[in-house]
Amino acid sequence: MELFERLTRRAKENPRRIVLPEGAETRNITAADRILADKLAEIILLGNTAEIEAKAKELNLTHIGEATILDPKDEKNIDKYAPLFFELRKKKGISMEDARRFTSDELYFGCLMVKAGDADGMVSGAIHTTGDVLRAAFQVIKTEPGIDAVSGAFLMLLPKDSPYGENGIMVFADCAVIPNPDARQLAQIAVCSARTASEVAGIDPHVAILSFSTKGSAKHERVDKVIEATKIAHEMAPELNLDGELQTDAAIVPVVASLKAPDSDIAGKANVLVFPSLEVGNIAYKLVQRLAGVEAVGPLLQGLAAPVSDLSRGCSADDICKTIIMTANQAIHNK
Repeated sequence: MELFERLTRRAKENPRRIVLPEGAETRNITAADRILADKLAEIILLGNTAEIEAKAKELNLTHIGEATILDPKDEKNIDKYAPLFFELRKKKGISMEDARRFTSDELYFGCLMVKAGDADGMVSGAIHTTGDVLRAAFQVIKTEPGIDAVSGAFLMLLPKDSPYGENGIMVFADCAVIPNPDARQLAQIAVCSARTASEVAGIDPHVAILSFSTKGSAKHERVDKVIEATKIAHEMAPELNLDGELQTDAAIVPVVASLKAPDSDIAGKANVLVFPSLEVGNIAYKLVQRLAGVEAVGPLLQGLAAPVSDLSRGCSADDICKTIIMTANQAIHNK
């Protein structure tokens, strides 16, 4: 079964409440209508009710009436969630007045709904920057226990006849968040990426932490970072199939692996690639996407205590639908 067929079926069988802070935005409301029509999630749209209803009428959308619509500017809604934000941030010196102001922002309001248990996940970023989405998530939802490095993973959907990955699927990370992770952060990215591969992509993770060196073929402080990250990742998750430092060809090509890393159980079999820096990961996924005709789905944010997904501002309604489905699947596993 294709990845999104599996994810869609699981979402339909276990509907989750997904909040869309950019509720009146055309692509978001169109995606929401499709999700509601197929009963893949319960949708909460944030924004002015009249504006959202007018937009739905303009676009001839017929299922928006099934969504819950909440206005973060409404005083009674602020009254409900501002005390929670105040409790979360009072040690940082904020006042209740500050808390009410933050709560009226749709991104913070959406995160507060997730934190309060009134939503299972949030999808945003079509008109907000990654920094805006992450800032709200960090302050409200925070990271999961034992993790302080939030990262972004892409599911790379390869052509069916590709010899790489598992069932045509690979996971690339971090391609979205941490510019230059240290060894500890890199280890956390590896562990979280393995979980994404298993829980969302449905593949058995074989994780390679990449470098320009394979098993001591080069000496450099950046290689040392990858070696240390591999050690830490093994300590964090000793059951994980993981190795490093590996060059990309050694990680995914069996013939090269037999020459460069014959003693590695991961070399030549990797389906989760962890890049040593954001610039490498971001450049790599875009090159593969554009030159090899690979579909890149994401980024899925990893390491948060509850699912929050960040959209590209160039996304389509179809991209948002897929992200809602993936976020719902993350939420299913969170339960």
